[in-house]
Amino acid sequence: MSKEQKERILIVDDSEMNRSILVDMLSDDYDTLEAEDGVEAVSILSKQAMDLSLVLLDIVMPRMNGFGVLDAMNQNGWIKNVPVIIISAENSSDQVERAYELGATDFIARPFDALIVQRRVVNTLLLYAKQKRLIGMVEEQVYEKERQSDLMIDILSHIMEFRNGESGLHILHVRNLTDLLLGRLIAKTNKYHLTMADISLISTASSLHDIGKMAIDEKILNKPGRLTDEEFAIMKTHSAVGAEMLSRLPVHQQEPLVKVAYEICRWHHERYDGRGYPDGLKGDEIPISAQVVALADVYDALTSERVYKPPFSHEEAVRMIVNGECGAFNPFLLECLEENAERLRTALDHGAVEEVRQRKLRSISDEMLRGEGGASRRTLQLLERERMRNSFFASLTETIQFEYTASPPMISISARGAKKLGLDEIIMDPRNNEKVFEVIDKKVWDEVARRLRSSTPEKPEARFDCALHYDGATRWHRIVTRALWSEDTEPKFDGALGIVMDIHDTHMKLQELEQKAARDPLTGLINRTSAKERMELRMQDNPGSHYALAEIDIDDFKVINDLYGHMFGDKVLQQLARRMKNSVRSTDICCRAGGEEFFIFLEYNTDIEKTIDRIFRNLCFTFERHAVSVSMGVALGQEVGLAYQSLYHAADIALYAAKRGGKHQYRFYQPSLQNLLDVEPEDASGEKA
Repeated sequence: MSKEQKERILIVDDSEMNRSILVDMLSDDYDTLEAEDGVEAVSILSKQAMDLSLVLLDIVMPRMNGFGVLDAMNQNGWIKNVPVIIISAENSSDQVERAYELGATDFIARPFDALIVQRRVVNTLLLYAKQKRLIGMVEEQVYEKERQSDLMIDILSHIMEFRNGESGLHILHVRNLTDLLLGRLIAKTNKYHLTMADISLISTASSLHDIGKMAIDEKILNKPGRLTDEEFAIMKTHSAVGAEMLSRLPVHQQEPLVKVAYEICRWHHERYDGRGYPDGLKGDEIPISAQVVALADVYDALTSERVYKPPFSHEEAVRMIVNGECGAFNPFLLECLEENAERLRTALDHGAVEEVRQRKLRSISDEMLRGEGGASRRTLQLLERERMRNSFFASLTETIQFEYTASPPMISISARGAKKLGLDEIIMDPRNNEKVFEVIDKKVWDEVARRLRSSTPEKPEARFDCALHYDGATRWHRIVTRALWSEDTEPKFDGALGIVMDIHDTHMKLQELEQKAARDPLTGLINRTSAKERMELRMQDNPGSHYALAEIDIDDFKVINDLYGHMFGDKVLQQLARRMKNSVRSTDICCRAGGEEFFIFLEYNTDIEKTIDRIFRNLCFTFERHAVSVSMGVALGQEVGLAYQSLYHAADIALYAAKRGGKHQYRFYQPSLQNLLDVEPEDASGEKA
């Protein structure tokens, strides 16, 4: 409402004289609307409730009396935002008490005194305006705490899933599904005596359901095929291990969140018929927290892609669960699963997180507007709970947490992190603080800042590996950040939340492994898996660049092996690999995909055809008097999309066209070539999709 626009008051009275008197008293300072009975008042409210600042309401009226109007205002939620003053000659205690119970703010008896009417109206409007401002301030604070808490959990979820074949989204999905299923459960039955606070607690604790997997060997966690009996036995220990990790926490043991998280960790693989693990609990021997997380976990596992399977559709997943193909579940929860079908379809979107957060916020606001005692205490408890939640999750990881605000530029570092790095917990204007750059190189700082500012509200996360210097040593760390954006019409970068993980040992180990597992032992080129990861990372970090993928196949290589033997063939492969590396820049990617198949991934900004022609000519050579030629298929990212699968499939089609056209040539992918290849595309591992 602009400053020039008057506040609007609805006067509801069946007496035209009474309405006229009130209009005369108020029209100089307020815009007034009139309704001659309750039916007309409800009609006006249904259309203009958001524009009204106050209702003056008579009790005794034809068709619908004042109590009927108050009932309608409560049912539609208008009473939360529009105060009501009763105006009536009926001033019996029963009538007044009933009006107050239905949400009326004040009472004015007839005959009207102009000074009293004006003062009561002013006081009521000021009171509601102040209340709305206070509630708005508290809502913003609670909302921000909830938002930052959820962001921190998202980041920590990524840490816990870092070693696992699943993505950090699994944690997010399970949390949303848990919230939805529990919300439906309390609407169906009061058997479990759950409050909204309990649902929030269980949903939050669900983020820890798989922390025991941190103790499982990566080879088992990420194995693409079926596990052996021995491997499966090891995998099953993660539930007991996770519970033990929580039971050994040096602090927070009496916190409700820890207790619920323990239940979920230990028993989320129990089944309703007693055939689960680790304790073989049956029915409601299993805490409801673990029961609902178990169902959410199974649903997300079915509908998500895994290293060992493609995703099932929502319909197929629900059918499999209800038919008992994934174990037995609580019948109430199965009903909730089926009844919540439409909401489940969207529960795995990031938008569902915002919906959950807004629902919590509305619940808090409703309590405040109802004027229930202890609203301030309740708010403080919520804020303290968010603080304890962050502290609890932080205690589970050996990480450094920080918060960056863009204006004014300031870094807040967790107490543990500041002590570890030898920095202050609060650093103003860090870009001009030399002590900061003793820990992190300026170039690294600039790169982290660049990635944050190049993020978007839709894709706010950024990850970066770098070296930090402290305690007289240099160690590698992974910085995981979540940019914070204002909610203006045009969002503005406000800062970021972040976690710094020590990956020194992992980094060194990866460097060692790269020399072994990631490289082809014969040619020294990286293998297909490593090349795929590097390509995807390059395209993700620089999506605006131009990329090309050239797939290369040695012509008649079987003939070479048959005529001269496999040792000679190996030398040909080695010579080709050397020529490939000499034909491109050090930043380009050369890979041996397997057998006599190779590919080159390169970034370009000039005439790509000349570059490909030069590479092709360099790869056709004479080795020990034998002419070696290749066929090449080339795909361009701007034509087929910046995705490994799209590039590889298009290059494969172009290669097929080149070989079919007589070999010893190269072809660029064109959509018309698709008809030449009547086979299924290969996936990233070389198997049929």
